[in-house]
Amino acid sequence: MVAFPTETFYGLAAAALDPVSVRRIFELKGRPESKPLLVLVDSVAMAESVAHVSNSALALMARCWPGALTLVLSAHANVPADVTAGTGTLGLRVSSHPVARGLVESLGEPVTAPSANPSGLEPPTTAEGVLAYFADKIDLILDGGPTAGGEPSTVLDVTVDPPRVIRQGAVRLPIAGT
Repeated sequence: MVAFPTETFYGLAAAALDPVSVRRIFELKGRPESKPLLVLVDSVAMAESVAHVSNSALALMARCWPGALTLVLSAHANVPADVTAGTGTLGLRVSSHPVARGLVESLGEPVTAPSANPSGLEPPTTAEGVLAYFADKIDLILDGGPTAGGEPSTVLDVTVDPPRVIRQGAVRLPIAGT
């Protein structure tokens, strides 16, 4: 388990396709099992390896990725049920932060990306903030300096037509054409 910076807060990375790693995220955060995990990918191709990507999703990816737009898509069968919280859907995005993108590219597969805080507490914007929460409970912190904080990613469900905003965040919606 690795803590890393994103464009807003520090997140917790585990190999998203490894059920044991994913389970550690829930245990560490005290996260309700009914709450799916956001997943970072490094490209449209990687997104297509774990989810069904529609034409409307492709258009949004072209306009908003990398960035703070999470797209909810139908998950492929290779995605652990814990990641989707049993919904069969998967929230994906490409981070614009170079450390976050580098982490995904280095691993070569999707990583989880919930904020690096116990559920219900404020997400940290520094490596020191991660340490204050988890001290010796994680394997590594990639210190990329302070993050911007602010609003989390916008979450848009593109499994429905028209797409539905689940959480308004850093990317302002509606986006023309959605």
